[in-house]
Amino acid sequence: MPSSLLMATVTMATTSSSEVSPSDPAIAKAHFRVAQYMMEAGIKLHLQSVTVASACTMYYRFFSVCDVRNYDAYLVGAAAIYLATKVEEQHVKLRDIINVCYRILHREEAPLEVGKKYWDLRESVINCELLLIRMLKFNPKVTLPHKYMVHYLKSLQDWMDQNMWSKTPICRMAWAMLGDCYHGSICIRVKPQHLAVAVIYFAMQCYGVNMPHQEDQAKKKWWQVFSEELNEEKVQEIVAELIDMYEMETKV
Repeated sequence: MPSSLLMATVTMATTSSSEVSPSDPAIAKAHFRVAQYMMEAGIKLHLQSVTVASACTMYYRFFSVCDVRNYDAYLVGAAAIYLATKVEEQHVKLRDIINVCYRILHREEAPLEVGKKYWDLRESVINCELLLIRMLKFNPKVTLPHKYMVHYLKSLQDWMDQNMWSKTPICRMAWAMLGDCYHGSICIRVKPQHLAVAVIYFAMQCYGVNMPHQEDQAKKKWWQVFSEELNEEKVQEIVAELIDMYEMETKV
């Protein structure tokens, strides 16, 4: 992990006029590492999964319009966590966020004490939060796939053989995969409904679970019941991107 995060003040660089491609391997790896750091901070701060997902989504929305080379990405991540706790109404002290984020990036150093460094870091996070809000056009609230996931899984449970459903941890696998989606910008490039369907489809494929045989005679596939505009090709594209994301974990 870089040790530069939260070292001074946020760089108020202007937005780059040339967008950095999200497919750039170096950029993707850099964002992956920051997402890992944000998720670790979320665990240590006892944040809900929705709060962490909201923070990561804000982070990727910010860098969809800003050049990552002009900003301290870890500082943006910390500010996104702080803002997400407000948006999702899971109130956490800023001091706790700063201490946890600093500790993750400076594991070999002594815990941060209240002093000049702490107050500089606090000012940095607050300034970065204001910049984040501005770049999100004062609309940080996002629609997450979590609520769709709950509805879809409940529907599938009603359709499928209950013995198979109870023995196969599809729900647990799907929720874990959904959390992993926030390691990349797929969370802002794919509709939340589509992401929820693709994650469930992927989880079912991992366990070799298919819908009852009656589906062969049905006019629609099960995922089209949830989203008529979704087709199998699109689902497979999303799944392929998720697989690439898992493979990236071995490279960072």
